[in-house]
Amino acid sequence: MANIHETAIIDPAARISAEATIGPYCVIGPDVEIGPGTRLLNHVTVQCLTRIGSNNVVYPYAVLGADPQDKKYDGERTECLIGDGNEIREHVTIHRGTGNGGGVTKLGDGNLIMVGCHIAHDCIIGHETVIANQVMLAGHVMIEDRVGIGGGAGVHHYVTLGQSAFIGGLARVSRDVPPFMIVEGHPAEVRAVNVVAMSRLGYSSDQIDSMKEVYRRLFRDNGNMSSAIEVVRSEFADFPAIMSICDSLEDSAKGTHGRAREACRTDDKWIGASQG
Repeated sequence: MANIHETAIIDPAARISAEATIGPYCVIGPDVEIGPGTRLLNHVTVQCLTRIGSNNVVYPYAVLGADPQDKKYDGERTECLIGDGNEIREHVTIHRGTGNGGGVTKLGDGNLIMVGCHIAHDCIIGHETVIANQVMLAGHVMIEDRVGIGGGAGVHHYVTLGQSAFIGGLARVSRDVPPFMIVEGHPAEVRAVNVVAMSRLGYSSDQIDSMKEVYRRLFRDNGNMSSAIEVVRSEFADFPAIMSICDSLEDSAKGTHGRAREACRTDDKWIGASQG
């Protein structure tokens, strides 16, 4: 039997691993699955249609799998999927997807979601991200692996945050953020290369210097962006991290208002973009 406190309320349709721990006053609704080693400390609500993997820790007053805050939502069956090894702190809210938006909100593995964050419907978050206190993610946001977001930042719907990017605290992010870049401000603009992240990932000093040169050409020199990308692609073709920046910029240009994922919808209908 799972370690379930006597004050917890568990729907009979919930599936809880024998190695999970459900603390005092937790409420778990129907069609919820909780994996081995996961601990809900106390006063956690998992509304419904949510799968939580193994070895997660969920702190008091978090609400997972609640109905999406979308006026178009009409009760269709949608899901919230949470991977393994995540730390979800107090008062975090993660809502399920919508029928018009892909049907799933997804959190990967090894993420730290700090106090009071809101992850809206249809967001897709990768692995090993750090999302600080009071961050607000609107619907359909895509966050790639190892992104860091400073406290109080707000991310517009359909924005993509590229791998190993960093978002400064209180930033207003309304456009896609290329991989390995730091953005700050209101509205957020690219300010620098995320050297700390690159160093932690084992990139050499020469590779980091190359990334700084590409940053200068793409974000500081006043020239034609398409031409600059073409030159960068030719000169740094053997550097995948730089190619990912070029891909991001080109994808964003194909979207609307600098958001590549805007191209995935027509009249608020999702038309088959990858859900990660």
